[in-house]
Amino acid sequence: MTVSFWADEVVVSVLGDVDLVTAPDLNVVLAAVLERGPGPAVVDLADTHFMGVAGLRVLEAGAERLAACGRRLTIRSPSVLVSRMLDISGLAEIVNIQRADQGHGHLGPEQTAAVPGTPVTEAGGLTRHLRRVTSIPADDDVVDGALSLVVALARATVGGADGVSVSLQRHGQLMTVAASDQTILDMDAYQYASGEGPCVDASVEGRWFHAEALDQETRWPAFTPKARSLDINAILSSPLLAEDRPVGALNIYSRTAAAFAAEDQELASVFATEASRLLSKAGAGVTDDQLSDRLALALRTRRSIAHAQGVLMEREGIGAQEAYTLLRTFSRETNQPLRERAADIAGSTRRLPPSPAPEQKEGPCSVG
Repeated sequence: MTVSFWADEVVVSVLGDVDLVTAPDLNVVLAAVLERGPGPAVVDLADTHFMGVAGLRVLEAGAERLAACGRRLTIRSPSVLVSRMLDISGLAEIVNIQRADQGHGHLGPEQTAAVPGTPVTEAGGLTRHLRRVTSIPADDDVVDGALSLVVALARATVGGADGVSVSLQRHGQLMTVAASDQTILDMDAYQYASGEGPCVDASVEGRWFHAEALDQETRWPAFTPKARSLDINAILSSPLLAEDRPVGALNIYSRTAAAFAAEDQELASVFATEASRLLSKAGAGVTDDQLSDRLALALRTRRSIAHAQGVLMEREGIGAQEAYTLLRTFSRETNQPLRERAADIAGSTRRLPPSPAPEQKEGPCSVG
């Protein structure tokens, strides 16, 4: 992270992704920048491909602080995924966004043009585009934003696709978390209400379903007339898997019967595979009990890190941020996970004497 001063403008350039670990660093730097004076403040994200919820909260706090002084935070050159996160979180409404001229537009639900650059009609190109959004935390809003990008890309590249959606099981029920338009939302809703349809079957059974021509379809007697009433004539639903179990489906709808050729079905499979990787990494296959256990572990980890910070602050005579940076340095140098290193440092307070003599600190027998 670097800070540059241009006339009365100060620019914070973020290097790398912003997650739960790195967000505190951004918070400290941004707070110092905002204290500097009344000039414009810019956060440059040209070298940041992903920003988690913790980073978004740091930006929100900075934007609100500036707004109280009649100023506005500027976000420069956000990636496609970060732009989506800014939109979803509502930050786009309270900050200035300067998008980089990178030769492609911001994908949205109504945009039908593919992203130029790497040919997205090739499976390899699709994989490279989609894997930019697969390393994300288990936060529903962030996951849904990433899946919206999957929907937009599938809508733009699968031949015959007039609409695309993603259905996911959450808290015991199937719901649509990303869709290209209202008609597609209605298509999914009809299936949930009737308990039948290709997206329901793919989500439950974990295999793909292809309704090639709905006027000849007999498998879903309650749903098919609803689809035909909205001029849908073909549906391709591919299962989404997380931790080896079905959790939803990628649904592609067409107004044309027999619209999906073999290469289109293969392309849909590529999207479903990459979306499944995204969901697996985000923990979408985790049960509520497992999620509670993980949250409890996260809270214990945070307490251990805070305790370790306090130990280092007292021992070294440094501030909270310096202690956190030192803790991260220890973790990297020893190739030890941060939570384990923090636990060791926090635990050492129980083993060390209250006031060890200088020679005891260096000796192998100072603990005992």
